[in-house]
Amino acid sequence: MKTSSSFVSGITEVLLKEQKFYRPSAKILKSAKVKKWKEVHAKASKNPVKFWEEAAKELEWYKPWKKAFDGSKAPFYKWFTGGKCNIVHNCLDRWMGTPVEKKTAIIWESDNGEHRKLTYKELNKAVCKMANGLKSLRVRKGDRVAIYLQNIPEIAISMLACAKIGAEHSVVYAGFSAHALKTRIQDGQAKVLITSDVGHRRGKTIDMKGLCDEAVKGCRSIRHVVVVKQDGVKTPMKKGKDLWYHELVKKQSEICKTEPMDAEDPAFILYTSGTTGTPKGVVHVHGGYMVGVNRTFQWVMDIRPDDVYWCTADPGWITGHSYIVYGPLLAGITTVMFEGVPDYPQPDRLWKMVDKYKVTLFYTAPTLVRAVMRYGDGWVKKHKLSSIRLLGSVGEPINPEAWRWYHKFVGKGRCPIMDTWWQTETGMFMIAPLPSMPLKAGSATLPFPGIQAEVVTLKGKKVPVGKGGYLVIKNQWPAMLRTVFNNPKRYIETYWKEIPGYYLTGDIAAKDKDGYFWIQGRSDDVIKIAGHRIGPAEIESALVSHKAVVEAGVIGKPHPIKGEIAKAFVILKKGHLPSEELVGELKKTIRKELGPIAVTDEIEFVDKLPKTRSGKIMRRVLKARELGQEVGDVTALAD
Repeated sequence: MKTSSSFVSGITEVLLKEQKFYRPSAKILKSAKVKKWKEVHAKASKNPVKFWEEAAKELEWYKPWKKAFDGSKAPFYKWFTGGKCNIVHNCLDRWMGTPVEKKTAIIWESDNGEHRKLTYKELNKAVCKMANGLKSLRVRKGDRVAIYLQNIPEIAISMLACAKIGAEHSVVYAGFSAHALKTRIQDGQAKVLITSDVGHRRGKTIDMKGLCDEAVKGCRSIRHVVVVKQDGVKTPMKKGKDLWYHELVKKQSEICKTEPMDAEDPAFILYTSGTTGTPKGVVHVHGGYMVGVNRTFQWVMDIRPDDVYWCTADPGWITGHSYIVYGPLLAGITTVMFEGVPDYPQPDRLWKMVDKYKVTLFYTAPTLVRAVMRYGDGWVKKHKLSSIRLLGSVGEPINPEAWRWYHKFVGKGRCPIMDTWWQTETGMFMIAPLPSMPLKAGSATLPFPGIQAEVVTLKGKKVPVGKGGYLVIKNQWPAMLRTVFNNPKRYIETYWKEIPGYYLTGDIAAKDKDGYFWIQGRSDDVIKIAGHRIGPAEIESALVSHKAVVEAGVIGKPHPIKGEIAKAFVILKKGHLPSEELVGELKKTIRKELGPIAVTDEIEFVDKLPKTRSGKIMRRVLKARELGQEVGDVTALAD
């Protein structure tokens, strides 16, 4: 990780000035799971281990743990040692024979509007058949299975089938290139690859099997490729190696014993980008991961038994793992899966689906919010959205203007927004509000109960209120990553070495007078202008506050006098055109919001920005292209 020897100063006036409280309604307060949030935070802070131990007791265990937390081999921490469990037992097995088994577990809608529903009982049978299918392919406990599927029910079924028999799934987002898939297969030495014949996006088909055929060339570990038939197109199948998913499961039993796992046995590997450009295989385990995900999902989303929950992310990312598949199923509610895009065939696709399926909880990314903002308010106003009672935000900091638009037009001014900060590595929400808390537009509020976060210098010294620094986690939590797969040295150096004793998140943040956290972006994105450090997220937020701007990406460029200057790449809202006059207005806006030191020297109008699949702007790519350098690994690019 690239970090600086000094902490970030002159932090975000544009964000910290957002001090208006949005207080929960009497209706929200009355029904909230956690009403006295201050007392809960205080109690959890005094004894975090006891807090998480109580959370663990809400789930079923084959054998109770001997010790809730073991820090004897720091930073390779362990939770619930000696305990036996399986996350799939808590997602499916425990619901069988109860009223939940008749409830809809998954609602799926495709790009073209086709839809399917699976009850918990039907999902359990499908998972058992696939688990037995994997066993017939000689997949055993501790083996790894790569999954390369669109957002369809079979991706969830495959993940659960792996975990059920003790195999580790490695989901690779279906938009990644064949090369990116290959590197992840090879690093994890996966035995089986699960994919589909084609995928769908904007009415077009994607040759998934063709990409996989290219990816597995030279991958000696892959014994079989299992193919889900989506469209029935002519698909080349290699005899003895390639199998149709439906044929594999057809002959399998609907009963499969769930493998009792040690709490610290790995459940899955998920690859995430690093500052070096080489993906890291983040390892999560059965016990602590399910405890952390269940408690955070239940409390932050204020779960009720009849909830219909929709997270617009993809299971190819940690958001999809924790809060599309595992979290909702642990809670026994209905989760919506969508193989499509928000503006196809029209810009109100999301809102049509919310009304169609009576979605009560809607969790999405700021990028998506800004994207639909670009089409104007009319598309949202066409729909009632009366079923929604809670909104969520994930993936990046949400700028105050987008927050207010989301609150006003999607939430109709009545729905709290749960702005969540967390990472692939953390496995669960780390800084997030509870519905009973007062909110501020653009702030992720406070650490979740049991989490101790701080903003510090590189020497570990706490920074003053309103000043920026490095976001760290001071204590341990059950859903934390256990290591980087096959690379414990990288695990230590990336997360624990720079500021000894603290988990270094790699993000820049500030705290305001109320202790609320304001996340600013990655530490290696910081721009140093004439000795002053400016977070690009600050400038981006200032730009987006202008009525003509929907989205912006900001980078630093070398300058012979100032050291660096800022350049902005700006996407305009519909109805606004680029002009020198507008450039002047935008510079005035930045000056007004942040002061003269932050004024952007260059502004370029663009139609799109390079982003990861989870919606984060890849400033590294913007900078490399601007400076005529090699862009490096771009497999995480959405386009």
